[in-house]
Amino acid sequence: MPSLPVRLGLFYSAIFVGLGASAPYIPVWFARHGLSGAEIGLILSAPMMARMITAPAIGVWADSFALRRTPLIVMGAVAACAYVLLTAPFGFWWWFAVWFVAASALSTISPLTDVIVLARARRDGFNYGWPRGIGSAAFILANVTMGVLLVQGPADLVLAWIIAAAVLTAVGARFLLPADPVREGGGRAPFAERMAGLKGLLTDKGFMLAVVSVGLIQSAHAFYYGFSALVWKAQGIPESLTGILWGFGVAIEIGFLWFMEPWRRAVGPRRLLVIGGVAAVVRWGTLALSPPLWLLFPIQALHALSFAATFMASLQLVERLSLPGNASAAQTVNSAFSGGLLIGLATIGSGALYDAVGAYGYFAMAAISALGLAGALRLYGVRRLDG
Repeated sequence: MPSLPVRLGLFYSAIFVGLGASAPYIPVWFARHGLSGAEIGLILSAPMMARMITAPAIGVWADSFALRRTPLIVMGAVAACAYVLLTAPFGFWWWFAVWFVAASALSTISPLTDVIVLARARRDGFNYGWPRGIGSAAFILANVTMGVLLVQGPADLVLAWIIAAAVLTAVGARFLLPADPVREGGGRAPFAERMAGLKGLLTDKGFMLAVVSVGLIQSAHAFYYGFSALVWKAQGIPESLTGILWGFGVAIEIGFLWFMEPWRRAVGPRRLLVIGGVAAVVRWGTLALSPPLWLLFPIQALHALSFAATFMASLQLVERLSLPGNASAAQTVNSAFSGGLLIGLATIGSGALYDAVGAYGYFAMAAISALGLAGALRLYGVRRLDG
């Protein structure tokens, strides 16, 4: 039996090997089945925009079980079944509804896994970044492999891949995750107790300041995610280099997760978030100026700070500002801001920015990051984070 960090890394891999194929390539599948760009955009953005409601609701539901891994098994199975239902040729509204279910379930598995892994990393003394970094490596592998397969193969390969990944996620949740209880004393939390925990989070000014600040910095990646390839192409950078630039940024992120744990612990989550915010302002402000190719690589290295440092800071801040009884809800609320409402709005705005001003749209992302940075600095007034 592999060690616990390895098993957790394999589970993250099951999650991200599916996301690494679906994130860039599911639009190809929808397009080859006759949907327009506007229809595809609506299908993909709807679960993100709804995550402000679906993620906390799923988090409260997840805390109703005796074991933390049980809802992950269920959601992996639900996602797999929903992906299978995509094969039915019933048209736009069918695909809209089925994708909404699959994406809502799968997007919540990762933050709920973080609850388990963070607690185990603290208890057993291993670096959370090791298993998470394995998942990031699986994301790159899936992205590259699916790109190669689609050169000659049909778009249905994307759907087959993500179905298999969702099945692996459900099975992996059962056999790779530890049987950790939701409540330290065992048993199931009553509904009233779980709702009180969620209400406590949403009315906690320190907690909400943290998740909104993180969400602003993370949502500022929207223009990069959606339009970096088009911006670079317009600047004369070959498309073959786009994948290399993206892969380089994620590779540096993995190195940060694997090898910078002592430094992260010494810095602390508040300073780590400030560093992530500063890096984001610098990164997007520089990209707005259309830098030469040689400068893009050190700019891409800032992904380790603008994304990974911000992400790590958010996990630690949320953990410190929540209780074991509402830890699942806390991480899903955090995810709802970072990967839901704020980035959904930023993505919608990024399209208009790109059409209007091209690369200068990055300046708006720098401004959003600056707002997040201002919030991060205000966290120094939250006394519960002292010490």
